[in-house]
Order: sequence, then structure tokens, then C-alpha cells
Amino acid sequence: MTGAPRFTTLGCRLNAYETEAMKDLAGQAGLENAVVVNTCAVTSEAVRKARQEIRRLRRAHPGARLIVTGCAAQTEPESFAAMEEVDAVIGNTEKMQGETWGRLAADFIGDAERVQVNDIMSVTETAGHLIDGFGTRSRAYVQVQNGCDHRCTFCIIPYGRGNSRSVPAGVVVDQIKRLVGTGYNEVVLTGVDLTSWGADLPSQPKLGDLVMRILKLVPDLPRLRISSIDSIEVDDNLMQAIATEPRLMPHLHLSLQHGDDLILKRMKRRHLRDDAIRFAEEARHLRPEMTFGADIIAGFPTESEAAFGNSLRLVEDCHLTWLHVFPYSPRPGTPAARMPQVDGRAIKDRAARLRAAGEARVAAHLVAQQGRRHAVLMENPRMGRTEQFTEVAFDSDRPEGAIVSATVTGHTGTQLTAV
Repeated sequence: MTGAPRFTTLGCRLNAYETEAMKDLAGQAGLENAVVVNTCAVTSEAVRKARQEIRRLRRAHPGARLIVTGCAAQTEPESFAAMEEVDAVIGNTEKMQGETWGRLAADFIGDAERVQVNDIMSVTETAGHLIDGFGTRSRAYVQVQNGCDHRCTFCIIPYGRGNSRSVPAGVVVDQIKRLVGTGYNEVVLTGVDLTSWGADLPSQPKLGDLVMRILKLVPDLPRLRISSIDSIEVDDNLMQAIATEPRLMPHLHLSLQHGDDLILKRMKRRHLRDDAIRFAEEARHLRPEMTFGADIIAGFPTESEAAFGNSLRLVEDCHLTWLHVFPYSPRPGTPAARMPQVDGRAIKDRAARLRAAGEARVAAHLVAQQGRRHAVLMENPRMGRTEQFTEVAFDSDRPEGAIVSATVTGHTGTQLTAV
């Protein structure tokens, strides 16, 4: 292949954001004839898929240089460097530095440069990378935080991302102003541990302070959305914004992970079951139209059928709608991998039961929207999303990127239909 490098992204939305920033950096450096794989390390399966994708891309592009980066490259650089398909391995810090791409573009990959991965725990700052958004011309993602100070027993991510660090509020506001000025109608704040934003900044502001500041200083921003949060860390200003700011979207994705107190303690989570239920009830009291997504792990080590039942009931108790269900798989290097494991067949069954509960909640949500009017942000001419992040299908074109008013006429089982 010749020309601009090809990028493949695995894993989370933050990885996708960083891929867009890397495209800019590689383009400025003049890198050509290269394939870049931005990997994920959240599970052993994610690392396996990364290796599989690397082999596939090498077969597809035998003459290109193949560069591996991302969390899996950060946590186990030597194993990726040992793959015969790989020409270079760069860490999560290095991938966001222009000089890294300058060296790669200069075609200098010697023995000393083949692996460029430094100690992620030594990184103390996260730059606010200015990109023009990605995915659609309607929604832009802004990275405001990176890394994590917590050490959940199942999670390898802090070792791939480093400790928590925040982008200063002024940088965030300036970037959002720029994005709104280029036509974006919705901005999503992203991070690894979003509710820890501000802890490393002077005066230690909270995420709610950032949200209120954005809404005040960018009055032309129609819609602000926040991605996954840890409900136990939600501050008073964020609750006030939920209650009083219609431009803050009524959809929160909660990092819950489980519904049983003993399992939550073994995970080293900072909340208990009742904390999650209490938060969901308060948020829905302040904003009745609020919908929730959630991450839940099925089959965590030592999980009994009774403990799993508490997770299953949490779907109803917290009125969860959009579930991300993760069948547990041991991640080498984490404490949970050394705990007594649950039988694989039980894990698969429990994950299926959780997904079925989530599908039932989605169906109930879709039925409840019948006849309602929604403000829909168009992602393409025939599909958009409501403020609650529900997909809406249209039978005629609407302007991409526009916010249109629509009446729900029915649903397909996964989407609303509207006119």
C-alpha cells in the first residue's frame, strides 16, 4: 500500500478518539506506507483479537510497515515486538507525541527504536488533543481525562493508561467552542475514569464544575453528553446540572460491574448495591426522563448463583436500559485471575440471562415512547438518536447533523420509528 497510513481501532471510545488524534499527528509527520493498530487490553480476549487483527492486516498489506500501539502494547510490549508481523511498538504516551510519528516517518526503526514504550506511571499530564470530532458530523468526542487511580481486582487498564490526570477546564472549553463553531450540535466528554476529573488540578474541581462551566461559557452548544461515570463519585454540581440543565442529556452510563455486595468488595469497587440504587432513584427523581446504561460482569470469581441473582435484579432495581454485559475472563496480572474461577458454562449462561434482561428493558423503553415527541440528532439521513440515546429510524431523509423534532410512531425491536 502507498499513501496515508491505515488505522485500525480496537476497544473503547477513548481509543477511537485517540486514533483520530494519531491520524493528524501521522499526517503532519508525513508517515506513509504504514498500518497502525490501536489495541485494547481490557480482557484476555481483547488481546487475542488484537493479535488476530495484526496477522490479518499483515496478510492484507505485506509491503507496509505495521505499527502496534494502545493498551495491550503498553502492558505487554515485548510480546507484540516478538511477533514477526510487527515492525514497531509504541506506548500510549508515545502515540500522542508528534516526535514519535516524526521518527517513524523518517523510516528509522532500528533495534533501539523498535519498541518505544516508557513507564506510563511516570506520566503526569494529559494534553487536550484538538481534533474535529469523529464518527459522524453530528457528534464530537472530547477527551477530558485519562488514566485511573483505582485498582479494581479485575482490571489491567491502569497499567495501560497510567494514573488519573485531567485536561484543564479552559482547554476543554476552548476545544468545545471550536467544535461548535465548526457545526457540531452535540459534544460527549470522555475519559477512562471520568468522575475523577479535576483531582490533580489546582483547587481540585469536580466533574460537575466542568459541566456547569461548559454550559455557561458555550451557550451555543445544543447538547452536552457525558460518557461512563462512577456513580459513587458524582458530585453535587453534577446532580444540580442533571436537575436544571436541559442541554445536559438525560442518559448516563454507569460503571456498576455487579449487584452483590460481597462480589463488589472482592472487585475492590467503592460502592455497594444500595449506593447504586440510591443514585439511580435520585437521578430519576431530578430528571424523570433519565435513562441508564451500565457495565455488568457475569461470572466474576466466587460468584454464586445467589450473587448473580443480585446482579440480575439490579437491572430492574436501577431501571437500567442499555446493558454492556461482559462475561468474565481472567486477565493475567490482576488479583482476580488468582481467585477461584466460575465454570465457563455458568459464565456463558449468566451472561445470556443478563443480556435477555437488558433486551426486555429495551423493549419496554421503546414501547413507552409510542406517540411521544423527541428532539432527534441525525447521525445519517435516515437515523438519529433521542436525548436518551435511543436510535430513531426515518423513512425519508433528514439533514445529517441537524436536530429535528419527531413523533414516535412505533419501533422495530431495536429502534424507534418516527415521522
